[in-house]
Amino acid sequence: MLAALVLALCAAGAAGWGGWQRYQAANDDSASFAQARDDALAAGEQAVQNMNTLDHKTLEQGLDSWEQSTTGDLHSQLVDGRDAFARQITEAKTVSTAKVLSGAVTELDERAGRAGVMVALRVTVTAPEGEPAVKESRLIGSLTRTSEGWKLSALGQAPVGATAG
Repeated sequence: MLAALVLALCAAGAAGWGGWQRYQAANDDSASFAQARDDALAAGEQAVQNMNTLDHKTLEQGLDSWEQSTTGDLHSQLVDGRDAFARQITEAKTVSTAKVLSGAVTELDERAGRAGVMVALRVTVTAPEGEPAVKESRLIGSLTRTSEGWKLSALGQAPVGATAG
């Protein structure tokens, strides 16, 4: 009888401890921060890839993707310049495809709904004649959290620092 009582107390203690550990893990701020970071990175990489991919044959779909990936001033610039840009791409008949090589979150402010990303890309541009041109670049993007998720609000070339000799 005493052994059964001790065993029951141990089982209850283990169940209570396990429940407490599960509660702490579910309410851990570092876990939610890590999830927000991962969400921002995934959205940032996809948006940067979208902004560097465009096919003259599916131009409207590509430009729609650009607009859906952006917000703020960047979005406004794309909307305002859409017709002129569409004419340029249609005349040039180019196809550009981007592949994300790597990416990282450079800053994250969950409360303000802002994040920064750096993305390394390989962009291939194919013109109607000639060989495809391949370029690797690093871009820095600013993200803003909207009701639809993280969207690109600024995008630019990452500065290349001087190397030590």
